[in-house]
Amino acid sequence: MSRLLHIAASPRGGESISLGIAQTFVDEYLAARPGATVDHFDLWDGTLPEFGPAAATAKMTVFGGGTPEGEQAEAWEAAVRTFERFDSYDRYLFSVPMWNAGVPYKLKQFIDVVSQPAMIFDVHPETGYRPLLAGKRAAVVYTSAVWGPGLGREFGSDFQSTFFNGWLRWTGIADIQEIHHHPTLTGSYENERKQADERARQIARTF
Repeated sequence: MSRLLHIAASPRGGESISLGIAQTFVDEYLAARPGATVDHFDLWDGTLPEFGPAAATAKMTVFGGGTPEGEQAEAWEAAVRTFERFDSYDRYLFSVPMWNAGVPYKLKQFIDVVSQPAMIFDVHPETGYRPLLAGKRAAVVYTSAVWGPGLGREFGSDFQSTFFNGWLRWTGIADIQEIHHHPTLTGSYENERKQADERARQIARTF
């Protein structure tokens, strides 16, 4: 049976709209698959490693064909463990609120930790990147409070879905289902939430 991992990028718990819509997805997913298991990775729970000087140096050592040692080896092993946790699933659900036109920094940190050579990608000097996660699927809940489709630039820009969808495709995950909730400051929250929840249920049934 396919394994689903929910990766939560919001720190707001029960107040989070993206987490609420993700829970609607999970409830419908489990209802359609008795006995299925959904695991959760809260990016704010303290288990996501840093990717600082030691890890960055280790990455370049690996790029050069070497083996990290000492502090660098420990940082690299933490990144590898995080990737292996991520890679052990073939279905993903991401809850992604918009922060300052982009994604929360913890999600960017997660991306920087797992996006490593021979894990997410290979690279060739003549042909460029080769993605390594082909065949996996992703559903993404995108939420925002001010920005919305069709509004002028004075209401912000969408570097949220463009960045994150681009990263998913770069990894090889081309099957991406999007769930959007953008009520804006003058829109109907209740109507937008109802539509987002229904979209989540529709996707979850066949995901």
